[in-house]
Amino acid sequence: MRETLEGVEEIFDRRATRDTTDTVERLWATTEELMAKLRGRFELTRDPSTDELESYRRADGQYPAGSLNAYTGPEIDWLVHSWIGNPPRGFTNMHVTSWLGPHLEVPHFGFACGTLPDLWFYVDYVPRSDLMVDTDALDEFYGPLNQQFLEVRADPGLIPFTSKSLYVRQALSHVALCFTTEATDARLEQIRSLAHDRLDRWLGHVDAAEPIDPDRRGPLAAEDLARRRNVAERDPANVMGVRFFGQDMTDRLVRALWGGDRLLPRPDGTAAPAPASEPVASAGGA
Repeated sequence: MRETLEGVEEIFDRRATRDTTDTVERLWATTEELMAKLRGRFELTRDPSTDELESYRRADGQYPAGSLNAYTGPEIDWLVHSWIGNPPRGFTNMHVTSWLGPHLEVPHFGFACGTLPDLWFYVDYVPRSDLMVDTDALDEFYGPLNQQFLEVRADPGLIPFTSKSLYVRQALSHVALCFTTEATDARLEQIRSLAHDRLDRWLGHVDAAEPIDPDRRGPLAAEDLARRRNVAERDPANVMGVRFFGQDMTDRLVRALWGGDRLLPRPDGTAAPAPASEPVASAGGA
């Protein structure tokens, strides 16, 4: 089976430039459908720290451009709906990531997609425990997805995307879907269907879960923040942000992804974290 081992920057530089605007519009529509379900289930308030990031572009008003909106609420620690890129030249990256508050031990939901200019996508439940030990969580949340994972992995038209980053590989569960493929109508619909299926299952887990003991919530909230910050700061694709907007703007976008500048309190009642004291170092290669 073929496998993608190139980094995001390598793929973008080696592929011929192609206008992916139509594909990007279809992918963004899928993220908006997912957001509609999340808004229908959770009480969400946009954190003011991302107001100025709702729409950003180069100083001359042209591409590259992007949008980053982050929300919090009684049950949601941090939810991000974002895109960044240059659709006419073939690169985009979109996210819907929903990080639960510490009242439940259900995994977090993550969906990302975009163009390189080839189509790529990722969807997973971000683990909140060591699944080698916490076999109850493994069986409850990931076991029902194992057959789907095997079927998708066997699809010859989907090319597994294997990150060069050790941390990124560590952060994925063993039922994570992370592939590149051709941007056809059928593949776009397949991605849409897989994203909705996983979100619907995740919402079912949230609805069925029992609140955990209050004395366990503080440590879980601290671990969640560490996970989210590590994922944002160690993302190899940050190099594309630096390339498009410079280091300072990329640092700000990365902080927004993990909530480093948040103004609203976290759902466990603790204050927003202190702003990061050190600049984020962008990684090279994926």
